[in-house]
Amino acid sequence: MRKVEVKMYDETAGWLIQNDEGYHFFYDKKYLSSENPEPVSLTLPLQKGTFSSKTLFPFFDGLIPEGWLLDIAQKNWKLNSRDRMGLLMVCCKDCIGAVSIFPTNEEDT
Repeated sequence: MRKVEVKMYDETAGWLIQNDEGYHFFYDKKYLSSENPEPVSLTLPLQKGTFSSKTLFPFFDGLIPEGWLLDIAQKNWKLNSRDRMGLLMVCCKDCIGAVSIFPTNEEDT
């Protein structure tokens, strides 16, 4: 199992998990109860339940670099281009926009 913290404007918005069953995203309870929470994506609206998918959600996949920048990431970290979660974990700590991705330990939430 691999897990990342999804931050919106430097505030924990939710958690993305990859396990044998696929990908799962859920919003942090504190974030949902904050004053003006915003969804991380229009395709992942605010809700208490978990979103699940066999493939990486298109919003998160879109954060992964492309072209020459992806080539550099793959060579430096020896990652396979099909390991989308691995690329997300390595390349998306400082994305353009409001959302950032931070790898965590399984126990952290």
